[in-house]
Amino acid sequence: MASTRVEDYLLLVEFVHKHIDFHDAELLAVLKMHGIKIGTDCRFLPLPNDVDGSATSTNRVRQSKRPFRILSFSWDSIGSKFSVCDDSKSKPESETCVNLVISLARCTLIRSVVELWGYGLQIDDCAKTIQLGTAFQRHKEGKHLSSSNNAMVTKSFESRSWKITIHTLGSTFNREEQNDMRSKFAFLTFPGPVQMENPDDEYLFIREVELDEAGGAVYPRHSEKREIIPENDARPPLGCYFGRILGSATLGRNWRGSNRLEKYSLKKRLYLGPTSMDSELSLIMTNLAMVKEGSFAFDPFVGTGSILLTTALRGAYAFGTDIDLRVLRGRSKTENIESNFKQYGLPPPELVRCDNSIYHRHFRQHLPMFDAIVTDPPYGIRAGAKKTGSRREEVRPILDEHRYDHVAQTKPYAVSDVMADLLNVSAMTLVMGGRLVYVIPSMLDFDENIDLPRHECLRLVSVCYQPLQTELGRRTVTMEKIKEYDNNNRDLYIQQTWINGRESAEKVANIRQRLLEAARKKPGYEEKAAIRKQKRKATKEAKKKAKREAALDGDTTKDIN
Repeated sequence: MASTRVEDYLLLVEFVHKHIDFHDAELLAVLKMHGIKIGTDCRFLPLPNDVDGSATSTNRVRQSKRPFRILSFSWDSIGSKFSVCDDSKSKPESETCVNLVISLARCTLIRSVVELWGYGLQIDDCAKTIQLGTAFQRHKEGKHLSSSNNAMVTKSFESRSWKITIHTLGSTFNREEQNDMRSKFAFLTFPGPVQMENPDDEYLFIREVELDEAGGAVYPRHSEKREIIPENDARPPLGCYFGRILGSATLGRNWRGSNRLEKYSLKKRLYLGPTSMDSELSLIMTNLAMVKEGSFAFDPFVGTGSILLTTALRGAYAFGTDIDLRVLRGRSKTENIESNFKQYGLPPPELVRCDNSIYHRHFRQHLPMFDAIVTDPPYGIRAGAKKTGSRREEVRPILDEHRYDHVAQTKPYAVSDVMADLLNVSAMTLVMGGRLVYVIPSMLDFDENIDLPRHECLRLVSVCYQPLQTELGRRTVTMEKIKEYDNNNRDLYIQQTWINGRESAEKVANIRQRLLEAARKKPGYEEKAAIRKQKRKATKEAKKKAKREAALDGDTTKDIN
């Protein structure tokens, strides 16, 4: 374990055990968005039992696969440059004081943040670091707990209620065993009353073990019959941590609780499509793009507006375009993009029917205006990409009386061109420092180093991988504008998009067909395909029958009337 300065103020960030590859990228984006500089304002410390690429010990795990990070701030900055007030009504001491609780609460994947008093390989090591440190004494003094405008300062250390919670990841310990763990910290003399519901201070002891992809213990303590497995029980923990939970007054123990994310679920939206992005990933993408109040956000493939909605939830001015006029208009006056915005009390977005392949013909391009471009381009897995044009040699003119309801003809839009145009439009329209965040599906043969599209004006910030199937996953790519766009070099920019030529683009162009080919090679595919075909046929017949019966009921009602 790396040594820490005596004057270090430590925060333990606990993530949910999902979207693991997104943890660091989202955290870094949120810190940067709030002006918190890594290396200047704070630094990352290694976790207990952290491992480098050469270590081989079986009880050591790479930090990138663990749902914890330790942030170290200078104690001098707490209360002056940064605040850790739990009271949402408290005001910072100055306009430049950043509330770390509010800032970190922006992270979609953070479960809780703990004011870390001590940590180590074992619980005894954890207790010893607390005894040697100054965190408990500073907490008794309470200078960092509030600002001058916070009512919490009126409550003395002696009168503050408290409790200690035991958190054992993926393992179960009975009450007696948990009390034995609590007894290790008996030297912390809290004079206030113990209060199990909504205490002023909730202290947390975490015993970290190695987790699998689903968040369960790799070496479970109990068998399926609830009997202790001795060899697993004897394994030492990866790390032990103790501290005070931040934000408990406003966010609770679990920052993601209290329906915080569920209320934005796609299941609750009035208007959906087959390609609507799930709300959790959309919220993560807006953080990666550093969308905040007053930002001008753009989605050039807006579809049903699921991503654009989350930019508005962050306080951005939402602008979206799509080539499909029918999708933009929606199914009815109550089922459309605007109805989703109205559902959450948001102002309606600006929507324009536009072809991104000829963006420069739709809008002025000399003035960058977007702070963020967040999008999920079409790749042909569930919906193919289209651009303006006709497959016919001769195109008939549209009569004036048909122009309002006319749906323009389109033709296939190659994935290589989709990505080249997306990066080019982003480089052209983003303000300096603005970010592009997009999703790109890929299979196992995809190489991030050579197969990702590039642009001279955009810097690659992060690539986060999310596995979907054995062969298929998707990468969320974040890029930042670092150079002014030169209109004279437009053709050159587009030519240089693919390092490895169109071969790279083809890896994401025919994924649907490649998935089918891979599925056909698996044993039992024909039998399963036949069963699925029968189910689809039965469902189709059931719908037809229900439709006929509904029509007959309607005719009967008319006859009666």
